[in-house]
Parts: sequence; structure tokens; C-alpha cells
Amino acid sequence: MVSNLKSLFSKKTKGIGVELTPDRVNVARLKKKGQGFQLTTLASAEVPEGVFQEGQIVDSAGMAEILQSLLAESKLKVKHAATAIPSGRDTVTRIIPVPAELDDRELREMVLNQEAGLYLPFPREEADVDYQKLGFFVDEDGIEKVQVLLVATRKEVTDSYLDTFRQAGLIVDVLEISSFSLIRTIRQQLRQFSPQEAAAIVDIQFENTEISIVVDGVPQFSRTVPIGTYQVQTALSRAMNLPPSRNIDLLQGMTIPIVPMDSMGTTAPPKGGMNPGTASMLRVLGELADELRRSIDFYHNQGENMEVAQLLLAGPGGAIGQLDEFFSQRLSLPTSAVDPVNALSLEVEQDIPLMQRVGLGVVLGLSLREAW
Repeated sequence: MVSNLKSLFSKKTKGIGVELTPDRVNVARLKKKGQGFQLTTLASAEVPEGVFQEGQIVDSAGMAEILQSLLAESKLKVKHAATAIPSGRDTVTRIIPVPAELDDRELREMVLNQEAGLYLPFPREEADVDYQKLGFFVDEDGIEKVQVLLVATRKEVTDSYLDTFRQAGLIVDVLEISSFSLIRTIRQQLRQFSPQEAAAIVDIQFENTEISIVVDGVPQFSRTVPIGTYQVQTALSRAMNLPPSRNIDLLQGMTIPIVPMDSMGTTAPPKGGMNPGTASMLRVLGELADELRRSIDFYHNQGENMEVAQLLLAGPGGAIGQLDEFFSQRLSLPTSAVDPVNALSLEVEQDIPLMQRVGLGVVLGLSLREAW
């Protein structure tokens, strides 16, 4: 079987990184320069409602047209691209143990045709599957085994991505899960944690938030929560009697007030009250904080897992002012927003505002796969 999860763990080629989201298409191109990289192209275009929903491309022709227009405006004459599918109900990432004595052919047969079906929430014949060998370990019975990172998506989803890029005149060299792209971008930052510490990456996207708990650069636990910038923006707009909007510039420009918590762990309203817009934002973000706590607790309860040492905020929602302090207070965990440009020590031709930087983790991680 040839998987449509194309070259998930393969070497780099030369092209561009393309991130497709419900509200934007992001494109980046990196050029190798000395020991580092130079960002030569960074472009973005709005995606109308109804083109991309719930992690799937609904209108392939419409998305391809947006991508073609963006490439033309950016004067990018390329044929190759790396892209990513957002984590969610149509994706699976699991670490599974298999016998260490298997040779490569036997391992492939076992993982793809035997083990994979045990971990998928959809039929095996409807899935594209890939895997990567990790380290060896000895289990509780003294048997040596090897850990394998299993990755799968629904075929219909991968097919829709490949079809969209084909219509746009691009060859997909790499099709991976978006959390892998983000981890690649901040891998140097992740090295500050010891192998006995876990970091929770919180990628706040448009429709949802992807939570990845990572140890030694490898995702151990993943969950998608249906709360993103759109839900926060909608609550804010309603409270302020503003028309609904998919544009989150207003949201990203806001700063959350940090108010003390009482002895019961709930937020005490500030003197003089709080304006309705801020109060509505805090309610939604409070729900997200509760989901983060549940995810971390679930991870901790799955056996001998590492303690989560820090939260790392990424995605467009990570640009909301003082959101790191809000989560740090609510969850009693150190929290910081990532800066993908600094994380990669990128040379940039023009200044990129920090508000925009925090949302570039996925597209920059993809462009690393295509750097020239």
C-alpha cells in the first residue's frame, strides 16, 4: 500500500510551505543561509466561509483558486509544496510498542496491516497510515520492544488535499499532521526540557485548539478542543452588539485583564465591574482553560507519564494580550507564547509584528521541509 501521507518523515525538497485553515491560506518560503535560514516569502490570503470547515476542504476548486492567486501575487513560481492536515477527528497519532526483534519488512507489515486497525476510530481501509521508529525500551516483563509513532488520517481528507494542490498546479511532497510542523519549528525551545519533563503545546487556531503534550520532542498525547479564536470573537461581538466577523484583528489587539482568584479558585470581578465584551471573552477562555486542565489530568492518569512543566501558546489565539498570564494563573503552570521567528533564528527582510509571529509556527515548520 502506498500511503497518501506523503513522505511524512522523509528528507527535504525545494519548494514552499502552505498552511490551509478555515480563515486563511498562509505561504512561506525559506532559503538556507549559512548555518540558519532566511525568510524570503511570507504571504497570506483570506478564506471565505464555507471553503474549509472542521478540518476538511469543502470546496477544493475554491481553495485552489485562492492558493493560485496568492502565489501569483507573491510572484512565486514553484511546483513543490509541503502542507499539513490539522489534528482532529480525522487524524490519529499514537505511540505503540512492538517487538524489537522484527526486521524492517516485518515491522512495516505489523504496524500498517495489524496494529494500525486497533487504534483507528474509522475502518482501516478508509485510512492512510505512516509510522516512524523511535527508541528501544524494556517493558515490565523484561522484554525488549521498540516504540513506533503511528500517524493516520482518513483517505477522503488526504485525497481532498492532494486534489486541491493538483488543481492549483502544485505537487505535494510532504503531507503531515500540523502538530508535527509546529513541533519542528520550536524544537530548539523544546530542548530546554529534560527527558523527564513534558511540555504542553497549545495551538489556538480559528475553529479549535490543538493540544499536544510532548516529551523529548515526541508527541505523547494529542487532543482537539472545539474552542478557537472564532468562538472567542463571536462571544466578544455579541456582547458589544457588533455584527459577526471572521476577522480576528480586534481580538488579537485586546489584552486580558488579570484579576485575582479567590480561595475557591474562581476569578473575582475587579472593582467597578468588567465591561461585557471582556467578561464574555473570559468566559470562553475560562472554558478553554478547563479543557486544558482536563487534558493534562487525563495524560497524567495514563500511567507513568512525565509531569507537565510548562504550557507553550501558539497559533493566532496566542497573540491575545496576557493570555499566557491568564492560563498560568488558572492552571498554576508556567505559560509563555512561542515566537516562531526567534525560535528558528530566522533572518527576515522586514519586521514581522509579534502579534503575527505567534501564528506562524505551522507554516514555518512546513517551509523547513522545502527550504532551498
